[in-house]
Amino acid sequence: MKRIAEVGQLLLRLAIGAGFLIPVMDRLGLLGPPGSGPSWGDWKHFVDYTNTLIPFASRPMANIMGGFSTLAEFVFAIMLIVGFRIKEASLGTALLTLSLGLCMGIFLKISAPFDYPVFVFTGAGMVLSGLDHYKWSIDNYVKKRPL
Repeated sequence: MKRIAEVGQLLLRLAIGAGFLIPVMDRLGLLGPPGSGPSWGDWKHFVDYTNTLIPFASRPMANIMGGFSTLAEFVFAIMLIVGFRIKEASLGTALLTLSLGLCMGIFLKISAPFDYPVFVFTGAGMVLSGLDHYKWSIDNYVKKRPL
């Protein structure tokens, strides 16, 4: 049973990390242009969407908020994938996706966050932050290392 939990937390870290990196790549235009399959395809379309989630903000403010969320998603993804400060990164992903889901539900439609696994990411981040041991991580290596 312990082995399942060890593999499970690794897969969860990788899944959340990839689930954050792919949208970042999309909004930077690395997965193709708008309309070719990705959600946004470029920064402009991403900021347009961000502005629909925070309609009370001006376009320049939506641009700033989009930049902050993109940076947070990128940093949390890398931290989870390499296994560095997993508790903090996974809690950050939970808070970020919770705020996204609430904005989607309030400013789009109540079913919007359920059309995507937004709250699944929230729950996964919370579960991951509550674990005591992260095998195959920098955190585990540092913890074992004598001072």
